[in-house]
Amino acid sequence: MHSLLERIKAGTLWDFHGGIHPADNKLQSSQSPVVDAGLPPRLIIPLRQHAGHAGDLLVQVGDKVKKGQPLTRYAKGRVVPVHASTSGTITEIGNHTVAHPSGLGDLCVILTPDGEDEWGERNGKADYWNLERGELLERIQQAGVAGLGGAVFPTHSKLDGRGQLTEILIVNGLECEPYITTDDRLMQQYADEIMDGIRVLKHLLKPKLTLIGVEDNKPEAITELTRHATDEDVLVKTVPTKYPSGGAKQTIELLTGRQVPKGGRAVDIGIMVLNVATVFAIKRAIIDGEPLIERIVTLTGDSFKKPGNAWVRLGTPVRWLLQRFELQPEADQRVIMGGPMMGFTLPHAMVPVVKATNCLLAPTQAELPAPGPEQPCIRCSACADACPASLLPQELYWYSKAKEYDKAEKLNLMDCIECGACAWVCPSEIPLVQYYKIAKDDIREARAEAEKAERAKQRFEAKQARFEREKAAREARHAEAAAQRRQTMTAAGGEDPVAAALARIKAKQDAPITAIATTAEGLPDNSAVIAAREARKREAEARRAAKLAENANSDTAAAAQPAEAVDLASDPKKAAIAAALARAKAKKAAQAGESAEPVTAEAVAAPAVDADQQKAEVDPKKAAIAAAIARAKAKKAEANGGPVSAAKGTAAEVNTQNDAPVDPKKAAIAAAIARAKAKKAAQQGDSAEGDLTANAGASESAATQSDAPSAASEAVDPKKAAIAAAIARAKAKKLAQQGESAGAEGAQSEPAASAQTRDVAVAKSEVTTSQSDTAASAAVDPKKAAIAAAIARAKAKKLAQQGESAGAEVASTSAEVESAATQVDRAETEGERAPAEPMQSDAASSEQPLAVTAAPEANAPAADALVDPKKAAIAAAVARAKAKKLAAEAARAAETAAEDAPSADRTTTR
Repeated sequence: MHSLLERIKAGTLWDFHGGIHPADNKLQSSQSPVVDAGLPPRLIIPLRQHAGHAGDLLVQVGDKVKKGQPLTRYAKGRVVPVHASTSGTITEIGNHTVAHPSGLGDLCVILTPDGEDEWGERNGKADYWNLERGELLERIQQAGVAGLGGAVFPTHSKLDGRGQLTEILIVNGLECEPYITTDDRLMQQYADEIMDGIRVLKHLLKPKLTLIGVEDNKPEAITELTRHATDEDVLVKTVPTKYPSGGAKQTIELLTGRQVPKGGRAVDIGIMVLNVATVFAIKRAIIDGEPLIERIVTLTGDSFKKPGNAWVRLGTPVRWLLQRFELQPEADQRVIMGGPMMGFTLPHAMVPVVKATNCLLAPTQAELPAPGPEQPCIRCSACADACPASLLPQELYWYSKAKEYDKAEKLNLMDCIECGACAWVCPSEIPLVQYYKIAKDDIREARAEAEKAERAKQRFEAKQARFEREKAAREARHAEAAAQRRQTMTAAGGEDPVAAALARIKAKQDAPITAIATTAEGLPDNSAVIAAREARKREAEARRAAKLAENANSDTAAAAQPAEAVDLASDPKKAAIAAALARAKAKKAAQAGESAEPVTAEAVAAPAVDADQQKAEVDPKKAAIAAAIARAKAKKAEANGGPVSAAKGTAAEVNTQNDAPVDPKKAAIAAAIARAKAKKAAQQGDSAEGDLTANAGASESAATQSDAPSAASEAVDPKKAAIAAAIARAKAKKLAQQGESAGAEGAQSEPAASAQTRDVAVAKSEVTTSQSDTAASAAVDPKKAAIAAAIARAKAKKLAQQGESAGAEVASTSAEVESAATQVDRAETEGERAPAEPMQSDAASSEQPLAVTAAPEANAPAADALVDPKKAAIAAAVARAKAKKLAAEAARAAETAAEDAPSADRTTTR
């Protein structure tokens, strides 16, 4: 570094790559002194006029402010405040178009001057050498000083950090941009104040050497600076005019021969570069205590009648300035903020002057023609030859246009200083700098998003770490509390419960594990489990069988007891069975005086059947059929005047049937067979018409008497009782009609017999088909009763054909069967239509159960869900008792039957 300083002092100069020599056009404005632009009627002050975030607002609409009063708050980092350019009132705060190539708006404060231009508090320090470094930097920040060379980087942030390592301080007064003469006039008129600012910086940075660089096209400025630069370590260096020698990196290379490393800054090599206008603003901030509220602006171009330089308040509208300096616009007049190389065209004239505004250029079309249409690149490499940063502009253009930003970054796109030298020399008139700016903005935005995501990730990780710490602390508190509880419990019980529980768990874990047996194929052997399951099944079946046997024994014992010992309220089923047995015994006693001659064969047959049944295994179905056959034989013998031994067999059969479970289907079939045989036996009596008429009357009384015990028992199914009553009434009507139609129907016996044969076949098929459905029903359905009636008709026909009197008996049997079928069909129809009514126990209401109980069967399917063999057996016994009683009273009630027959007809019709 010492040798470098010696070479610099000896007057050595260096050069940089590329560069161009456009016409400078500086004499239009550099020959006249700087004037005051004046105070506009309205100031538009943007809150962000530097490279960084805007500060928080300190004022509101309607507030009165003084000149130099801060409008925003400064903070740490790259935040500098803005100040009121004059005294006045805040009339509006909102978005307004600002000086930016995008033409977008930003938050601005609208200040209406009061005309007094009254300063606020100013606190200058002429003895700045007595201030600490930090206080000096804070004063610079409070004054809102930013780089006035164009970058507007906050000066306090630039001087802080590595600023204390500065060895060479360079004051940049080269001002290479054509047309701009602000620094030239500043150095000519305010050289002494510039030197005061350099001394403040020397005190702050303590550099070994200070260089003031000026191009050789500014002789007046060089003269004035040389006259005031009396310090030995301050040198005024004159360099050749070449664009862009005013760039920071190019200035360093020109004056020191050193290059800033890629991605680095000048302070990394011990050099600090500040614009001459920035040094002047530092002097005003520290020594005078004035914030940055105005700057020199060059107003030039052939469209101005009076071009020159002027002190312009920050926030002054451009339109007011153009009028103030007598702009003579032409058609499609352009106003460029900045120079022709790095400036941009304003979207309109209502844009405020800001800290970065150094020139307002209003050229004519002849003076500065508009760029022509863009042409394809011809790969001439002129842009690469002119690039002062030694880049490859043509390749950067291709990648930027294709938005391949990763490749553009590899070619050091971010090192481009956007000087415009490449676009100036391009023969295809490609706006190369515009492509580079767009690409750099996109890259910065992507980096900002990545940084935001990284910060969010760091916050999330910090939050997770905090949660973990809190969880660990919470678990530690819980463990401490648990330890205290264990100590308390140990002190009270003498044993640690947690330790005891852990010991039990460990003992259980240490216990040997029984190996699972496997088969030869490697599968688990489950034979033991299967054997245990089968044993449990057998035990369950045995328990069910024992329970069924116990229920059967209890039912048999209850049936063997006298009717007087049965409690009707406690067990209605047993009461009904006892009543049936009582009626059978009464009938037997009544028949004891009758003749017993024709009964010999049948009386012997009944015990034989019982004996055969006892030898074989007890089957409920077979037992019910055998009982029906025995009862039919007994009825036949009774009708022929036989002895009462058949009644004994009948009673025994009733008891036998009650002992075993009865199938409802088979019981219904047996009842139908018994009724058919009873009809046949009744037809073989000595008295034809008289006895039949008496039997009709007896049927009504028998039905009335048989319904009484049924009504007394709530367990008897009303449907079955109604069907049995209808059948009994049909039989009575048939007996009354047999005397009248005996002779007329004799000739029709053969056709009826054939029809009856077909009915038998159909009935048997229907019974076979319906047995599977009837097994799930506990009550006798009217359809089943019809099937049973058909079977009875078939069997009656067969028995009639085998008798001695074939013609008369067949005719009477056919009429009987048809009448009974008609009555059963009517009973079924009435049972389905009629509403449900409670059964009556007296004789007058004994004919109603058919209509009363049919509807409950349809509305209550739950009654058919389970089969009740006991109810079916009771119904069958009631039907058999009624049939027996009809046959017994047929001979004694002939006259009564003739009187009651019309009543029976009316009841059936209902």
